[in-house]
Amino acid sequence: MKIKLQHLLSCIVFTVILPLTLVAQDSASIKKDTIPLKKDTTITPSRPDKPVLKIGGALRFNYNLSSWKKEQVKRGGDFGLDMFRINADVAYKKLDFHAEYRFYAKDFGGSFLKEGYVRYLFNDSTHMDIGLVQNPFGNTTYNSHNWFFNLPYYAGFEDKFSMGVNFHQRRNRWIYDIAFFKNAMELNFGDKSGTDPSRYSYDVAGRNKEVNQGNIKTEYLIAEDKKIGISGMIGGVYNIPTGRMGARWAAALHTDLTFGKLNVKLQSMYYQYNLSDSSQYKNIVQLAAYGSSYDVARKAYLHTASFAYTQPVKLGPVKSLVFYENYSYMNKPQTGFKDTQMNVLGCMINAGNLVTYVDWAAGKNQPWLGPDWQNGLSTGNPDSKWSSRFNINIGYYF
Repeated sequence: MKIKLQHLLSCIVFTVILPLTLVAQDSASIKKDTIPLKKDTTITPSRPDKPVLKIGGALRFNYNLSSWKKEQVKRGGDFGLDMFRINADVAYKKLDFHAEYRFYAKDFGGSFLKEGYVRYLFNDSTHMDIGLVQNPFGNTTYNSHNWFFNLPYYAGFEDKFSMGVNFHQRRNRWIYDIAFFKNAMELNFGDKSGTDPSRYSYDVAGRNKEVNQGNIKTEYLIAEDKKIGISGMIGGVYNIPTGRMGARWAAALHTDLTFGKLNVKLQSMYYQYNLSDSSQYKNIVQLAAYGSSYDVARKAYLHTASFAYTQPVKLGPVKSLVFYENYSYMNKPQTGFKDTQMNVLGCMINAGNLVTYVDWAAGKNQPWLGPDWQNGLSTGNPDSKWSSRFNINIGYYF
């Protein structure tokens, strides 16, 4: 396996040297910052002796106007239900329970569990999650600020949840995550069953299934609101027709920095699938979510740069405005494959429980932001042009 030297150097400059330069210019805030040394590793005494249940959720509606949908443009866009969700959280002594179940339209995957796990707290700095757990890879919880996320989400590397266990620990300025995931969320238990596309996370589907995945993530806190990290993932890819096991791996450098009202998230990553399949299928892998699937290049570099500026305001119920610019680029090294780009410019309007995202999202060879659905993230369309979608998402969270 070969990775071009120029790509490696670009990743280091983009996600390490540039952020450290920005941090150096903000040395005053670093001097003021103190991260306490954790000497007391006992569990906090405020943990409840009896189970405490909290129920929450959200109801969201969505308006969109997509430039490539000519008939939709004629009627001025569409406005309808986005999602209804229920959250349940339980705290009891050293145990926490969390679950989130979502309801979408039938054609959008219907209803499914987004995440759900049991957490055991060893002490205030160490815990372990078991269940449908977020993969510790890259900037988490999100590597973006907008409603659409960034390209890594659509390739299965942002806000992704799998069935397994994650061990998390913080030691002063260091944060560690070590995880093992048996497989993606499994809904079909037949001997040769494929992956059901009704799910939140983009998972391997079609002729293959993702299995036996290991993750390691380490972050260093330069200051309480500034961190830099490295992530790695390796796992198997089971090919259903042949019954043979392939492999997959990914690595990322990432930073999450806050300078007053400005937040900067930078990430560079590379992933690769080595499929044990027939030759005509070895350059692409199928991913599925929200009730449908598409093809993705079996290897690619993904670079993201996300900036957000939070402005507190007093405009009736509106408490703050978050302006953001999020860009992501997917470079596919396979001969003849066309690269993918995505950009989202927008604003989040925070009015307490009512949160609204106003986005102008543009894409080139991006399945959700253009006409090239099946092959946008794989071979791509050499004649593809930028397409855009104006989107307003209104949600009430309770």
